[in-house]
Amino acid sequence: MRIGVPKEIKTHEYRVGLTPFAVREYVAHGHDVMIEKGAGTGIGASDAEYQRAGARIVDSAAEIFATAEMIVKVKEPQAAEWSQLREGQILFTYLHLAPDPDQANGLLESGVTAVAYETVTDDRGALPLLAPMSEVAGRLSIEAAGDALKRHSGGRGLLLGGVPGVRPARVVVLGGGVVGTHAARMAVGLGAEVTVIDRFIPRLRELDELFGGRVRTRVSTIDAVESEIADADAVIGAVLIAGASAPRLVTRAMLSLMKPGAVVVDVAIDQGGCFETSHATTHADPTYVVDNIVHYCVANMPGAVPLTSSFALNNATLPYGLALADGGVEAIRRNPGLAAGLNLHRGTVFNQAVGASLNLPWKRPDALAA
Repeated sequence: MRIGVPKEIKTHEYRVGLTPFAVREYVAHGHDVMIEKGAGTGIGASDAEYQRAGARIVDSAAEIFATAEMIVKVKEPQAAEWSQLREGQILFTYLHLAPDPDQANGLLESGVTAVAYETVTDDRGALPLLAPMSEVAGRLSIEAAGDALKRHSGGRGLLLGGVPGVRPARVVVLGGGVVGTHAARMAVGLGAEVTVIDRFIPRLRELDELFGGRVRTRVSTIDAVESEIADADAVIGAVLIAGASAPRLVTRAMLSLMKPGAVVVDVAIDQGGCFETSHATTHADPTYVVDNIVHYCVANMPGAVPLTSSFALNNATLPYGLALADGGVEAIRRNPGLAAGLNLHRGTVFNQAVGASLNLPWKRPDALAA
């Protein structure tokens, strides 16, 4: 199969769909890999390095979109990209369609077969291609909170870990999944006081054991959220419903309960965000203030550390990408994990959560036409 990797064009996105080590694996499987000139610059991978791995370097993304049978990216296609996709192509990337009807409609009109990293599952039902970026984003969320808490950033002027004789910051994490766990780990490591809120008691038990009691845990209720954010200096939004829009756990009215200069970091912004006042920002302009609360809502947080992120992502995506390249659409029929990742095919939605979020009809993956 002819595999194409265009350079990412989202603002301050430096990751790349395939690293040189991944290219070698595709080439070893007999595939023709095209890399847009300069696509690997953000991770320090030169065109010559890609050529040594067996790739062909092409001058433009247009050539890739016009000739590749499978496009491998990192972030969701932008309008200039989805307009170049066509029926018969496979798109393998993060999509986050639920809060993005424009992208969904553009991809549906193109007829492309779109497999989303964030809904691919493994044999345990986990989300193996979302996990590595969730790990990165969870850790970065605490760094972002620490920066936003600084006075020159509009925050309270508080050091996350405090110093002897001065209390540390209070960090509340909404969601005890991968993002929340890694956020809590970083915050605890810096010496902050940490509370994790989750609706699943078994998960709270696991977190209590994992952190040896150093993290407070609370079952998610409206009362719990309100009382905890009122005392918080930083709140991390880390909730996830696979493929669907994130639930809005913090309303605008609740912001009035928070301390002026407190910070919210919405890691769920790719799926619409879990704060009512959230809207996507970029690394170029990452924060804004609503009702005296600093909001950090960068939609591609792991793009700030592209070297770490690209290798972590490729480690996870490689076996699934090779399966798609080796088997095409038939691989989706054979592989339940890839079937779960199928979001769109020939103008039809094939993911229930995506269809429900966008109010569109959908089909089960086992209805995929030959």
